[in-house]
Amino acid sequence: MKNYVLDYVNENEFSKLERSLKKYNMLAFKDLSFKYYPSLKEGKFLGNKISQNKKLGTETYELKLKSDEMFSKVHGAVKLIYKVYTKEKVVMLQTITPEKILLEGHKSELGTYKGIMISKNNASKDMFKIDLLNLLQNK
Repeated sequence: MKNYVLDYVNENEFSKLERSLKKYNMLAFKDLSFKYYPSLKEGKFLGNKISQNKKLGTETYELKLKSDEMFSKVHGAVKLIYKVYTKEKVVMLQTITPEKILLEGHKSELGTYKGIMISKNNASKDMFKIDLLNLLQNK
């Protein structure tokens, strides 16, 4: 059994993203905590390999997490980006996207519009996207 160690590029920033994900998208957080982290520790690398550096022995992956379809269309897909250092047996957790809305949700309580969380900074833009998507779905 390969035991990899989970580490962080910036632990403080990553913890903020995790806490916000837990608050606003529990389904993605549960899968991340109870399904994906244990798999990564066992050496089972999930998601799409987006880059590889053979000289340094690293591989970068992008793992799409479960999320509400409307949230993904408005804010972008929820993804875990991580890098694997195969020689050192370290999985370096880099970030969770969409960073902007998750970090904003960590700083202050986000509002919702038609069941989808919206940014305080770009509320009108988010509401427009939601209305447009609803209009397109109803046709």
